Amino acid sequence: MAATGSKKVIYAALAGNALIAVTKFFAAAYTGSSAMMSEGIHSLVDTGNQGLLLHGLKKARQPADEKHPFGYGAELYFWSFVVAILIFAVGSGISIYEGVQKILHPHPVTSPIVAYVVLGLAIVFEAGAWWIAYKEFSKVRGRQGLLQAVRDSKDPAVFTVLFEDTAAMLGLLVALSGLLAAQYLGLPWLDGAASVAIGVILAATAAFLAYETKGLLVGESAAPEVVDTIRAVVEATPTVSRLNEIRTLHRGPEDVLLALSVDFQDNLTVGKVEEAIYALEIAIKQRFPIVRRVFIEVQATRHHEEMLAASKSRDTDTH
Repeated sequence: MAATGSKKVIYAALAGNALIAVTKFFAAAYTGSSAMMSEGIHSLVDTGNQGLLLHGLKKARQPADEKHPFGYGAELYFWSFVVAILIFAVGSGISIYEGVQKILHPHPVTSPIVAYVVLGLAIVFEAGAWWIAYKEFSKVRGRQGLLQAVRDSKDPAVFTVLFEDTAAMLGLLVALSGLLAAQYLGLPWLDGAASVAIGVILAATAAFLAYETKGLLVGESAAPEVVDTIRAVVEATPTVSRLNEIRTLHRGPEDVLLALSVDFQDNLTVGKVEEAIYALEIAIKQRFPIVRRVFIEVQATRHHEEMLAASKSRDTDTH
């Protein structure tokens, strides 16, 4: 997904969450609702998270330099992982703490109508932000299911906001249910139970996002269709005898590093091999602009197999 799409989603969520957070905190102070306080903390954390994602997008655009020769694309992955940790540590932790305190020391919510109005407005605003994130994500997921599309996505900015907004919508519904139950059943501790439930929702969301962004941080290959097409382009080249190996690595959502081991025909001159390598690089980059760097190793197939066998032997000895 292009950075412009990511920014659109993040800015929409940032504006909505900032306004909602202020409103929720006002309502929490006025009504004494623990669930409302948890929701205010949730929106405040989300606001900060969107700021971190924007920071990650900005850092990722920095050009490569001597210290970071492959660029800063992975900055976005790092800051997305930090967002997941913050959702768990701050949003979930404080919500559960607030809820437990309310359960242990229950007190009735004053002026619940204020809380209902705030929650109703928050649901409307969150639904708008969620819809923007969902539409942007749907542009690239095609016919894939939502979870599978997230698993395959290399742009954590949009799916992080999408899942944050989904958690926010669920949290609002839980807070509303808790307030209604506390008021009409005369059980103030249910407001605290709703706060604990919100914390659990945030913890589950954080765990899922941390797992997905960890894979991107460690390093994921390009999509299978990209790898297969590159393989077909190389193998269809008349001067290529065999493609020994192909490896790809996402350094960012729109930044793929490609390494190839190619066995060219033996009757080629050095100049012909150089021309063939240049033509391959041009063809691959024209087909896939996200492939920013291409490294082609000229290697006889037998030598490649010998090196693989030696590498496997070393790995076996190490273990």
